[in-house]
Amino acid sequence: MSASTGSRAVPELRELSTEHGVLRYRESGDGPPLVMLHGSGPGVTGWRNFGANVPAFAGDYRTIVLEFPGFGVSDDFGAVHPMQSAVTAVRALLDGLGLGRVRLVGNSMGGFVATEFALAAPERVSRLVTVGGIGTPLFSTQPGEGIVRLSEFVENPTRAALIAWLRSMVFDQKLVTEELIEDRWRQATDPATLENSRRMYSAAALARMAEAARDATVTPSWAALGRLDVPTLVTWGRDDRVSPVDMALLPMRVLPRGEVHIFPDCGHWVMIEQKDAWEAVVLAFLRR
Repeated sequence: MSASTGSRAVPELRELSTEHGVLRYRESGDGPPLVMLHGSGPGVTGWRNFGANVPAFAGDYRTIVLEFPGFGVSDDFGAVHPMQSAVTAVRALLDGLGLGRVRLVGNSMGGFVATEFALAAPERVSRLVTVGGIGTPLFSTQPGEGIVRLSEFVENPTRAALIAWLRSMVFDQKLVTEELIEDRWRQATDPATLENSRRMYSAAALARMAEAARDATVTPSWAALGRLDVPTLVTWGRDDRVSPVDMALLPMRVLPRGEVHIFPDCGHWVMIEQKDAWEAVVLAFLRR
């Protein structure tokens, strides 16, 4: 979920064979490993999410941008839900590259994936940064406007529906350029990638999520945040219309080693809309 990376050189797309399929990733810099995990949505890739941020981190860290299975770059691992494939992919990447402990940065879906991985394997995560991807709404309606627009697109993938979704993602509407729309449109309408999106955001998928949330026998994922004893930085856009900012309140209260930074005039793409400020805050946290 990113604007163009302009004229900067793009690192080569590397491949890692796993028992589930081929993972692809881009790598820059040297130092302790830092892994960036992208969000979901039509036409998303890890590089579109984080490509503009990589230079700020590659001076200190071996910065790895993973492409999740099923989004048109890495192989589709074939799990029922893309979140399952994504968590599997994180472990497979770390194992395949021989990485012990890493710093994880996750945007939106990537934030939830990073949190789930850190809960399951805290010994492998030295620090965790989320971007609008942790917690649960306390006051706002669910699903948020951006998720509704996303569901409308996967049910009826028109160019107008894609633009409506993109506009819900940002505070600054000038970011929704013709270049961005065209880049997203080509990948978002690829049949396999579109089917992957439908697994998460079709009307039926959202109905199943709502039913699970009402099931008193199912423990919600946010209930485990109190045992996440990993230094965690929660970042959010104050004007997020996808994941409303009140989602940050529960993590702020229960994370044993958590802290929260909220950026003004900013929607769901914090690392893009508040690029310099976000990079400064995250680097300060990682270096501390």
